[in-house]
Amino acid sequence: MRSFDFTAGTAVLTGAASGIGAALAHGLARRGSHLVLLDRDAARLDGVVADLGAAHPDLPIDTHVVDLADAATTARTAAEIRERHPRIRLLINNAGVALGGRFDQVTLEEFSWVVDINFRAVVQLTHQLLPALKAEPGAHLVNVSSLFGLIAPAGQAAYSASKFAVRGFTEALRHELADDGIGVTCVHPGGINTRIAANARVGSGVDIQEYEQGRRRFEKLLTIPPATAAEVILRAVARRRGRALIGWSAKLPDLLARVTPASYGRILALGVNRGGASARPSASPSPTSPASGVPAQRRAEQSAGENVREAT
Repeated sequence: MRSFDFTAGTAVLTGAASGIGAALAHGLARRGSHLVLLDRDAARLDGVVADLGAAHPDLPIDTHVVDLADAATTARTAAEIRERHPRIRLLINNAGVALGGRFDQVTLEEFSWVVDINFRAVVQLTHQLLPALKAEPGAHLVNVSSLFGLIAPAGQAAYSASKFAVRGFTEALRHELADDGIGVTCVHPGGINTRIAANARVGSGVDIQEYEQGRRRFEKLLTIPPATAAEVILRAVARRRGRALIGWSAKLPDLLARVTPASYGRILALGVNRGGASARPSASPSPTSPASGVPAQRRAEQSAGENVREAT
């Protein structure tokens, strides 16, 4: 499969108002992609578009404010996108949310909210926009899973379930779409420096004080700039990689799960507790918070290639 060409192709991106999503929008703009940006946060999305417009005044940008937890609204938005853009070269399902609490501390409604946004919306948008991808020669699909789509520690039942589902769905599509010439990449970010821990919902049965203490400790592990993660993803797309693991905080647990698939939880808990973070709070690496500035994005471009790992 030939290298991916970003120039003048339509790129649809969810979760574009913050974190990795905002950094991806800037990276795509620099590569000449025409942007279709989705997010539920209208104010932040407007800010990203203003920054993009200042840096790239002639760049075509469409925006859609949508809550992906609402299946009906998501369907209408996807239909509108397909009508306006019958040929789509790149679809990046990046939006995601987190939920704090063990399985016995959250309600089924809270659990379903995570699955709806992290998995059902990915499936729904991919299904509705797939004809537009097939209509564009050399198209590519990116689904953002997580470190917790590789391992499933305690306190991550909802989040890991959704992200493992994204991983399985994406791997199946990689095989199904190969004959159509559509590349497919599954992304597993490690400890990205975003506000995901602060923005996570807290399960109804969670002790708030205990959760906040663990959240603050966990945030210290989130050290990778969103701009670095974005560049890793875009380089993986350019090279048609099947999988991208971002940072050693994703690569080492992936190796650990391969070597000790039934007992890695004890090792992870020991390592996390020694590092000063509680394994119980379920704030996790995820692509949903403000991106770092353009200078950081430039630095990220220089080192991102070192972080790309091809599927094995």
